[in-house]
Amino acid sequence: MHAILLQKHGGPENLAISTMADPEPEDNEVLVRLKAIGLNYAEIQSRKGLYGWAPKLPYVLGMEGCGIVEAVGRGVDESRIGQQVIVAAQTGAYAEKIVVPQTQALPVLPDFSLVENAAFTVQWMTAWVGLMKICRLQPTDTVLIQAAAGGVGTAAVQIAKAMGCKVYGTVGSDRKMELVKSLGIDGVINYRRQDFAEEVRKMNNGRGVDVVLEVVGGEVYRRSIALLNPFGRLVQIGFASLNLNKWNPLSIYRTLRAVPRVNVSKMAERSYAVGASHLGYLLKDPQLMSSVWQDLTSFVTERRLKPIVGHEFNFDQMAEAHRLMESRQSTGKIVVRV
Repeated sequence: MHAILLQKHGGPENLAISTMADPEPEDNEVLVRLKAIGLNYAEIQSRKGLYGWAPKLPYVLGMEGCGIVEAVGRGVDESRIGQQVIVAAQTGAYAEKIVVPQTQALPVLPDFSLVENAAFTVQWMTAWVGLMKICRLQPTDTVLIQAAAGGVGTAAVQIAKAMGCKVYGTVGSDRKMELVKSLGIDGVINYRRQDFAEEVRKMNNGRGVDVVLEVVGGEVYRRSIALLNPFGRLVQIGFASLNLNKWNPLSIYRTLRAVPRVNVSKMAERSYAVGASHLGYLLKDPQLMSSVWQDLTSFVTERRLKPIVGHEFNFDQMAEAHRLMESRQSTGKIVVRV
């Protein structure tokens, strides 16, 4: 099969297509022939060698995709062969074929297209866990979504609006503002031209917000904390400002300063909570993940929500897809067709 085997850390030029032996399913595993791959910012960090959850080199990048079950291992019902499934994994999805535990080959959403199914799992589950499981979102909450035009951001905006919340978001360009406005957001701020904290307070009658979904770290994290109302909740589900060069002491210092931290004394003074989530660690608990999946897909189906696919590439354009995501010019989800 063809796959993108990462053999050294660095730039997108390292995403070369290799020929590898087809994987074979073992007990309780399925082999899936992938048709489309969903890209995630964590894969940018993995490529650079900045992602702590990544395995040792060499390995095949990729956390999610959509395809057809082609073979099964012992302990798996053979009726699964031929099923269209969504794959959730730690690695291995930048390939024509992937083997995963059968619990990580999830049923597709029938109202979604192939690319929408490939775009759904990681970012929608991330937004869902952050907002609903950690922040315990309520219809009366006012919510701020950082990086609202991205894959997680557009998912979070749709979930929070479907819950009945008042929702604000930050974006980096006027083009992205238009996309987020189309999702029914109550207010959107171009953080390159405006002070997002000041603008949120203007739009919300001088008050802060009850919930923040934060993905950047650094100064954005600190100013988001300052926006929380009493009993507010912030969940950290990313660290996009991470740009470490281990050979550059200044880079190390800047990275350490940007790492989100909590001060319990200050939290007590203002009565707010800070949480964090990483889906990868939850994969170890199939029963929990199944429950999250059922809750999320039921909510999305009942409210007729769909992922926003902003860009599509072919498999031999993976480096170009990475460059676009890294440029922060992308909107919605980037999907690569295999």
